Amino acid sequence: MTTPNPIAMTDLSGRVAIVTGGSRGQGEAEARLLARAGAAVLIADVLDAEGAALAEALVADGYDARFAHLDVASPESWTAAIDLAQAWKGRLDVLVNNAGIINRTSTNDTTLDGWNRLLAINLTGTFLGIQAAAPLMRATGGGSIVNIASNSAFSGHYDPAYTASKWGVRGLTRTAAMEYVTWGIRVNSVCPGLIVTGLNANAPHLQPMIGLTPMARSGSPDEVAQLVLFLASDASSFITGEDFTIDGGFTAGAAYRRVAVESGLLPPGNSG
Repeated sequence: MTTPNPIAMTDLSGRVAIVTGGSRGQGEAEARLLARAGAAVLIADVLDAEGAALAEALVADGYDARFAHLDVASPESWTAAIDLAQAWKGRLDVLVNNAGIINRTSTNDTTLDGWNRLLAINLTGTFLGIQAAAPLMRATGGGSIVNIASNSAFSGHYDPAYTASKWGVRGLTRTAAMEYVTWGIRVNSVCPGLIVTGLNANAPHLQPMIGLTPMARSGSPDEVAQLVLFLASDASSFITGEDFTIDGGFTAGAAYRRVAVESGLLPPGNSG
């Protein structure tokens, strides 16, 4: 039996990917890396100007990309995006459900409209994307769906709608993985911790979060994109229905580590 080349296993040449919320931030990093790995990338977003500019920049650099307007909370918008992918390349191999928003409001301060809008984008949008993409993936040989959740999906983040949506994405991921495994479709979730982008670069919670993170820094969109590429590619061919945290050790035991350091059981900077 020939052992596969581990580098070639992340080659996405000949494959087609959709990245939602792909116009900027974490989605942009994911779209760029998938394109660099050889995929034809459909950048899907409500930010038309930014998305079109990114697609044009990728094409100018020699990659295969185009933009599609997509409101992830709209079934009709999803149908149009999938039809475009089919007309463009005739197939779909990768879907990255990246689009999402956050309220940053407490339970008492969250309005019903705010709750409903966030769930519509973060959770219902992910559901609609899976539902819309799976038949085309099945028809063209299977594929990989990567849902972007959060490490808030393992705890009680102070934003109730955001937390509920990300816990929901984890549950949806496992259900979809079991339903679509016979279609050759793998479904996994990525759960980032503190990732600094242009949208949160000056947020007041950054330094407290960094101070609590065992690796003592924030993550970058490019680091999340590397994990997305792994899950999108054949390098993860025996993985489905799983959650992957990428948060510098925060979920693994940040609070316990802080207690150990402050009580003198673990000296600051001790690595073992």
